[in-house]
Amino acid sequence: MALNIKIHNFEGPFDLLLHLIKKNKMSIYDIKIADITKQYMEYIEAMKNMDLDITSEFIVIAAMLLEMKSKELLPKNNLSDDDGENELTKEDLINKLILYRKFKVAAEYLKGKSKTFGYMFTKKPEIIVEKKEFDLEEMLKGVTLLELFNIYNETMYLYMNKRNENNGIPNEFLIDKYKIEDKMQHINLILKKSRNIQFKSIMKTCESKMEVIVTFLAMLELIKLRNIKVYQKNNFNEIHIERVVDNG
Repeated sequence: MALNIKIHNFEGPFDLLLHLIKKNKMSIYDIKIADITKQYMEYIEAMKNMDLDITSEFIVIAAMLLEMKSKELLPKNNLSDDDGENELTKEDLINKLILYRKFKVAAEYLKGKSKTFGYMFTKKPEIIVEKKEFDLEEMLKGVTLLELFNIYNETMYLYMNKRNENNGIPNEFLIDKYKIEDKMQHINLILKKSRNIQFKSIMKTCESKMEVIVTFLAMLELIKLRNIKVYQKNNFNEIHIERVVDNG
């Protein structure tokens, strides 16, 4: 791995050039070679006491800048067709600076990401207020026997689905049958027919817990993409899914 040494806080000649362009408030597409060359040479003078191997790349660019500056001062009709055939032109310099800046920005972005890589973000626990005292007659007011029976069936269905009856390790691991992308498409197709649905209605069509989990993850992904929005009146209430209509 090559040793990366910074000179006066600049990692290389292009880093110094970008600094000078920014300092002089120039556009990278319209560089004044004469001004940049003068200031660049002032930095080179300050580096004379440094190791030549370290500053060699700075000196190469300095020579190219001086040559470009001299050609700008000379009348164009005095330049032969062979001049600068293999030399760095102003357009080449601009393209190299643009490319360098792109990689520099990308490197800074990845460096910032590396600082947060592996971090864990947790959610603070919610305080669920339980009403210990309640009036049974008031709670069952207006509830028919059939409704009570349906509530009981639904409660037992949810309870049985939460039980893990198979604690053993399977001999074979099957390939994932359900994919988030497929479930996202499935939810979108349902919402094309009905703009508002309950997550419970989708969950009832699932064959297994794994399918429910994948469907739930697909719903979260659609929320992230802002294709749908969901709301829930209170804790443990029904999750309502609504399609986002693009008015644009």
